[in-house]
Amino acid sequence: MGLFDFFSKSNKPTLDQNQKETLDQGLEKTKQTFFSKITRLLVGKSRVDQDVLDDLEELLITADVGVETTLKIIERIELRVSKDRVINSDELNQILRDEIIALLEENAANFEGQLKVEKPKDGNPYVIMVVGVNGVGKTTTIGKLAYQMKQNGLSVVLGASDTFRAAAVDQLIIWSERVNVPIVHQGMGADPASVAFDALQSAKAQGADVVIIDTAGRLHNKVNLMQELSKIKRVMDKVVADAPHEILLVLDGSTGQNAFEQAKQFSQATNINALAITKLDGTAKGGVVIGISDQMKIPVKYIGVGEKMEDLQMFDRKAFVETLFH
Repeated sequence: MGLFDFFSKSNKPTLDQNQKETLDQGLEKTKQTFFSKITRLLVGKSRVDQDVLDDLEELLITADVGVETTLKIIERIELRVSKDRVINSDELNQILRDEIIALLEENAANFEGQLKVEKPKDGNPYVIMVVGVNGVGKTTTIGKLAYQMKQNGLSVVLGASDTFRAAAVDQLIIWSERVNVPIVHQGMGADPASVAFDALQSAKAQGADVVIIDTAGRLHNKVNLMQELSKIKRVMDKVVADAPHEILLVLDGSTGQNAFEQAKQFSQATNINALAITKLDGTAKGGVVIGISDQMKIPVKYIGVGEKMEDLQMFDRKAFVETLFH
């Protein structure tokens, strides 16, 4: 496997048996609470009528798929049912899976090829700026991402630009030691852009493959957030042209509809082009992955389905949906 082969395949990932089992376990609460109800709803139905579609709509909304996305799915199913003359539950179940997968594929289509972790041709590192509110698992996600990249032969440098809280810097230092990757930090209260600048310069000097920059997670003042993120981007661009190559928004899947609101706020503050949705193993709200991807028109790149280092997975759209209905 070449240096970037693993992450270059991120648009069409394939899960091994262990990853499939982890995904299955991580989505168990969502499956049991909501999607098993969908399966039970369809069992024994001899035809698909308006009552079935109304019940299906209610279940999808309850699963935190979101009203707008649910209505879109129902409309597509209605069209297929009338066109294909579906009359039994097995066929409707398959159509529901197909339409959800198609929806996820369509929402990622505009980003295909943009999010491959590949070292720029000028030899500079690939730069990822990570954003998200405090408490969503942002720093943990960075640590797990650094671990997986290192396991796949990539050299990684971390930048502690969340200087608003001392705990954030300390936590990232702990992760850097745990994963055994270098970190650039200046402590609490330092200029976040200055830390990012130093991190990129250090990475260039080391010939590193990837730089991951943590940023402050404050939403109480969107204007300040926007100014801070814009400044960080401007400063990084001076060291590595077109940096950051990826702006990854981390969201806590267990917050359901609140995650939608956070996604909207951050997308207004900066140009998000990838999502990581965490803590799916601790919630029955896994449907939020479908809704956020659809409403934000931004692809989900990673999902968190457990505590272990390996439990941050590349998001396999088909495997995700098939697991929910399994």
